[in-house]
Amino acid sequence: MLKIIIPTALLIPSSLLLKPKTLFLMMTLYSMLLALLSLSLFNQPLLLELSNTTTHFSTDPSSTPLIILSCWLLPLMILASQNHLKTEPLNRKRTFLMTLTILQTTLIMTFAASEFILFYILFETTLIPTLIIITRWGNQIERLNAGLYFLFYTLASSLPLLIALLHLHSTNLHSSMKLFFLYQPNIFPTQTSQIFWLSCLLAFMVKLPLYGFHLWLPKAHVEAPIAGSMVLAAILLKLGGYGLIRISPLLYPHPPTLMFPVMVMALWGILMTSSICLRQTDLKALIAYSSVSHMGLVAAAIITQTPWGMTGAMILMIAHGLTSSALFTLANTNYERTHTRTLLLVRGLQLALPLMSSWWLLINLTNMAMPPSINLMGELLIITSLFNWSPWSIILTGIGTLITASYSLYMFLMTQRGAISTQFRLYPPTHTREHLTLILHLLPLGLLILKPTLISGLFM
Repeated sequence: MLKIIIPTALLIPSSLLLKPKTLFLMMTLYSMLLALLSLSLFNQPLLLELSNTTTHFSTDPSSTPLIILSCWLLPLMILASQNHLKTEPLNRKRTFLMTLTILQTTLIMTFAASEFILFYILFETTLIPTLIIITRWGNQIERLNAGLYFLFYTLASSLPLLIALLHLHSTNLHSSMKLFFLYQPNIFPTQTSQIFWLSCLLAFMVKLPLYGFHLWLPKAHVEAPIAGSMVLAAILLKLGGYGLIRISPLLYPHPPTLMFPVMVMALWGILMTSSICLRQTDLKALIAYSSVSHMGLVAAAIITQTPWGMTGAMILMIAHGLTSSALFTLANTNYERTHTRTLLLVRGLQLALPLMSSWWLLINLTNMAMPPSINLMGELLIITSLFNWSPWSIILTGIGTLITASYSLYMFLMTQRGAISTQFRLYPPTHTREHLTLILHLLPLGLLILKPTLISGLFM
């Protein structure tokens, strides 16, 4: 595990010491080498599927795909941010890259943590660099408000989790995830078990975010720079799903009086946020709300605690991470040329940027889970497990899938088709850098269809 953590940590001084001319080139190359090196983590030789163990860090099939996704996205974030940072002074470029690499290091350590207390500390540490990226490099003045929402939603919801984990540690004299997996603790008498259940899950539900706890997400996404949006959508939301996967087996069987409202909120949230997408005027807000919709499926699947549900949640988290990051990259290419995110103002881009239009089509089709995309496999497994839990859920998930297809097509038609606006006379052509970023998003999505067991978490 240290062969990934230490080189990533060494990127932090590299961002400060590299020569100005080679800063972006070397950072992109080193981080791409790290991403390729991280693929070796797919080798799981031991009996418990546990490998690369040190005292506090280890990887298993649940954490490995998310660690590799984190490593894969760092060079893409650096590539996508180059135009955004073009006019910045050198010291701010260095600070930005340093903040990104600090965030990357803490994310990898969070996914690799093998103890709940350490996981909590690192989970909270990721807040600080993300907050700096949103508030320092965001576009509009509302970025400060968005940063406050992001910080206080996450902090307020995670304090009950800290108390619950400390109690768990004091009663069992350890907080090791693997020992809890091998020997499930006898949690509590019934009066307090519901409070314990809620306090354990609340932090992760806000981070996912579950519908009702999602108000921080559209604000943070809309105000963040491109790298902030990419890391938020692709990795930070998955921290919530990963936390739920880790802590849910401890709390099984779930108290029905709390489980049913949460499941209803997750399934109802799919409909609500998908419907909001249909009448969104802001492109980035539309993509942000679509993330809430997809994460509602993930939350519902994890709470069912069935092998199909857990496998589907894991596959959908990885697929959504790559798809939503690619959508934000596309939205950024539009924003760099038009300096507006309003859908009504920017139309007919297919005429100006025809190759970019084909990327829009491919990624929108992936977003609506067209076969043979990996998104479809994740959604099918989740919908099947939810149907097993309650046949009535097929109505909500079915309508949700229909609305997802509608807003994906709406987004494509609004941005690409129609008469081109007369207020934008000349669009700069698309760059190789942008096409490379999009290829590196779609390439893993295409290759994972060939062997989905790599990211299935092996729950089945």
